[in-house]
Amino acid sequence: MSEILTPDICVIGAGSGGLTVAAAAAQFGVSVVLIEKAKMGGDCLNTGCVPSKAMIAAGKQAHVHHTSAAFGVHYSAPDIDFAAVHDHVQSVIAAIEPHDSVERFTGLGVHVIQDHGQFEDAQTVRAGDHLIRARRFVIATGSSPAAPPIPGLDSIDYITNETIFDRTDRPEHLIVIGGGPIGMELAQAHGRLGAKVTVLEAFTALGKDDPQMTKIVLEQVRSEGVDIREGIKITGMSGKPGDYEITLEEDDAETTLTGSHVLVAAGRRPNVNGLGLDAAGIAHERSGITVDAGLRTSNRKVYAIGDVAGGLQFTHWAGYHAGLVIRSALFRLPAKENRDLAAWATYTDPEMAHAGLTEDQARDRHGAIKVLSWPFDDNDRARAERQGKGFIKVITNKKGRVLGTDIVGAHASELIAPWALAISSKLKIGAMTGAVLPYPTLSEAGKRAAIGYYASGLTNPWVRRIIKFLRMFG
Repeated sequence: MSEILTPDICVIGAGSGGLTVAAAAAQFGVSVVLIEKAKMGGDCLNTGCVPSKAMIAAGKQAHVHHTSAAFGVHYSAPDIDFAAVHDHVQSVIAAIEPHDSVERFTGLGVHVIQDHGQFEDAQTVRAGDHLIRARRFVIATGSSPAAPPIPGLDSIDYITNETIFDRTDRPEHLIVIGGGPIGMELAQAHGRLGAKVTVLEAFTALGKDDPQMTKIVLEQVRSEGVDIREGIKITGMSGKPGDYEITLEEDDAETTLTGSHVLVAAGRRPNVNGLGLDAAGIAHERSGITVDAGLRTSNRKVYAIGDVAGGLQFTHWAGYHAGLVIRSALFRLPAKENRDLAAWATYTDPEMAHAGLTEDQARDRHGAIKVLSWPFDDNDRARAERQGKGFIKVITNKKGRVLGTDIVGAHASELIAPWALAISSKLKIGAMTGAVLPYPTLSEAGKRAAIGYYASGLTNPWVRRIIKFLRMFG
């Protein structure tokens, strides 16, 4: 007979969002069942954020010899051991695994079931020999790489982010289908590690980010030898590992491209198959599970968070969702997703980062806005380290409240943090100009941009009259 469990919360999926809900609830003394059919830690730990950043770091080390001569330091070309790069990536995963492990969560008091979870009805989930009837359910099953409708793609042995980090041999010629953040990050990393790389993008590479920012990134990646082709239509694919042939329509002409490996990085699909959503009365569509602003599904006992909820596909956004669910499910407090707080980064070199509203969004909503900027090549720290490619752009409303920020340049993913705080706290630009920062730092570029908000006051005749009047008193 099946064992019946009646926890307060049942979480399906042990990725970033699911683990956050389970850990927080358990630490508040709430009974929790956590169901995961694959690896604990989900995509982020095993096939996404962690391994990709580890590989990018290896690529940066290999790239040093290209840039060191300007400092008076000379290196010979690096001898790249791709199998050792693989071992480095896997060691980083292994170092983080205990934090996401079954043992840790069991120690927190979570009942972990390593099996497939599926709704049998509106209030019951089956996982192996267990029937779970919880007060609230949280679906956090994430997403998987999507296969675009390319003729012949289903006939070849292509790789995705779920398999590329298992490779111990360097691709001779890696063809990347998709010029989004995942595709561009892995393209640059593999290029730096000695592979020939071609990126094929149907529209515009990094097209979801500010074009002023992406222009700088794409110029740098191209300068390193990566062939980025935009506006491409793939009409056919064939071949076997080590010898693939891709037929393209490019500039109104048909061309053929050959390569040794094909990486598909052209979007993701929510993991909804096999969950029994219809049996539970949970509405869903191709983009994911339908949720309201509080992340509840059409079944009021069930929440959906992270990628599976069809919104922003970021690990940290799933963590943000988890906090909202804890607030709602445990404390019965109002909780509402606010995408105006979203921040993200693309880990190319130079990096790109964004927080809050884009310039277009800010103008549409607020009409009169101020756009402030400062270039990295006018920053003393950037000059000292020869990292002058990039700039910061800050958007405020007419009263000076910070609405959005974009950064392209070295350490952009770190430099965005105070601006994300300013946006979430509804700070005015004066809070940034009033900060006393160490010198020299890259963060001074942000402060210099902020000071630009007051530039008009320098020539304001009324300000000058006030100053002149005050001088009369000594």
